[in-house]
Amino acid sequence: MAKTNWNIDPMHSEVHFKVKHMMVSTVTGAFDEFEGKTEAEDENFENGTFTFKAKTASINTKITDRDNHLKSDDFFNAEKYPEITFNSKSFIKDGDDFKLVGDLTIRDVTREVELEVIHDGVAVDPYGQTKAGFELTGKINRKEFGLQWNGVTEAGSVVVSDTVRLVLNIQLIKQ
Repeated sequence: MAKTNWNIDPMHSEVHFKVKHMMVSTVTGAFDEFEGKTEAEDENFENGTFTFKAKTASINTKITDRDNHLKSDDFFNAEKYPEITFNSKSFIKDGDDFKLVGDLTIRDVTREVELEVIHDGVAVDPYGQTKAGFELTGKINRKEFGLQWNGVTEAGSVVVSDTVRLVLNIQLIKQ
């Protein structure tokens, strides 16, 4: 069976991350510029392949000074490492949901990650385009990707948690 190509619809997709700050609150950020595609045999997407890229300079936490710090060499070094990439290895059914396993590259470090995926279904929009929706979640340890910076408060708490939660809401357009 021929494979079908699907592209991320950036107008109807979000790429967010959440990280504990001072261990008492959560900061949410986003990457505003990203692209990705999927190749699958059918609209079930099982055993499909997924690729994704986000521009590190597009990081947005709604605080300019923090965003500039995240773009610096303390974190992403957006100038030297302009993209975060993901290339899938497997996408398999797990009960009602899916597990997506692939290689995530941040800076010059590539590690295998596993994401939980909810396939929200397929629908045809008013313009005749076939769309598919997905919610992807997972966790990574930022230090494993070379994002080492941290500070310590007077009370001895760390400023930024090592654990980063990934939350992506993706809509694909059938090509």
